[in-house]
Amino acid sequence: MRIIVAGGDGFCGWPTALYLSKQGHDVTIVDNMVRRKWDDELRSNSLTPILSLEERVKLWEEKTGKKIAIYDCDLMHYDFLKEIFKQVQPEAFVHFAEQRSAPYSMIDREHAVFTQTNNVVGNLNVLYAIKEVTPDCHLIKLGTMGEYGQPNIDIEEGYIKIEHKGREDVLPFPKQPGSFYHLSKVHDSHNIQFACKIWGIRATDLNQGIVYGLHTEEDEYDEGLINRLDYDGVFGTALNRFIIQAAIGHDITVYGSGKQTRAFLNIKDTIRCVEIAAENPADKGEFRVFNQFTEEFSVLELAQKVQRVAEAKGLNIGIEHIENPRIEKEEHYYKAVNTSLIDLGLEPSLLTDDHISRTLDTALKYKDRVLKENVLPNVTWK
Repeated sequence: MRIIVAGGDGFCGWPTALYLSKQGHDVTIVDNMVRRKWDDELRSNSLTPILSLEERVKLWEEKTGKKIAIYDCDLMHYDFLKEIFKQVQPEAFVHFAEQRSAPYSMIDREHAVFTQTNNVVGNLNVLYAIKEVTPDCHLIKLGTMGEYGQPNIDIEEGYIKIEHKGREDVLPFPKQPGSFYHLSKVHDSHNIQFACKIWGIRATDLNQGIVYGLHTEEDEYDEGLINRLDYDGVFGTALNRFIIQAAIGHDITVYGSGKQTRAFLNIKDTIRCVEIAAENPADKGEFRVFNQFTEEFSVLELAQKVQRVAEAKGLNIGIEHIENPRIEKEEHYYKAVNTSLIDLGLEPSLLTDDHISRTLDTALKYKDRVLKENVLPNVTWK
């Protein structure tokens, strides 16, 4: 299958591109390398040293004999994007190419405007490219469980049956996004659903939980294929950030009570879910929503898991509760449905001490690369 992976230089995109290539698909990466530029802007870095995208794909070809084409393209540049569609003729378009950080979107007005413009307009350009060039192309869009917020009812997969004043209907599940980033994802979902309705586009929206982990089978070919790993208060996510804090001897910092519960999945499951979606495409005109996660944990539970694994390695790490920089419920009901991908064949790679230990070993190896001034959050919602 001819597959474009947009955002293929990023944390989710790079291992996905390698995995799909290994599975025999004809993979093209579209990326403007902006994630690396954000490191420069924030004076931050990846814990793991990563090669340039050109060096990465060259090394992949040397190790496997499989070629991945790359285009340095910003999805905001429609004419160039449309030309890529004409040249590649994709059968599936995997869309990771958005600003993915809630804190980044909350820095100030400029970052909020950039996030929503980049994400929403870029996604619209993809929809128009599919419509005008490859109308049968399946859009596989990375959404987020954060679109739903923290409702006091079970979170269904995209839709909910409503009974009201003697009538009933199946409607999109209510959205309560918690940042300007999450709002951009909600806008994306509405635009995709509308495009499917009026143009007959086929689309799968993968509402993904928080991704943890680092290693996949594909990066074992060579250390130069390793994925990036973020630890700072802007792009670092809960579990990975806790592991890196433990590696440098820093107390694990939990926002508020730590009772906030979220959906999580291993990076290995992210790439498998994309493959499942590609191999089982949505019908023409269908806007399909899958909740892409495997387990639910509170933030404090994760911190305690990391603390336990660190202690087994002789690291005496405390847990510190700090003021929550976000505006969110800390004690709340949380239960979400995630059966669709499992029904299609996903076998979850559940969180174990071994998973944490392996990532911690990598963090210990590269701990001297950590810029300690970036470990704590410096962006607040207020």
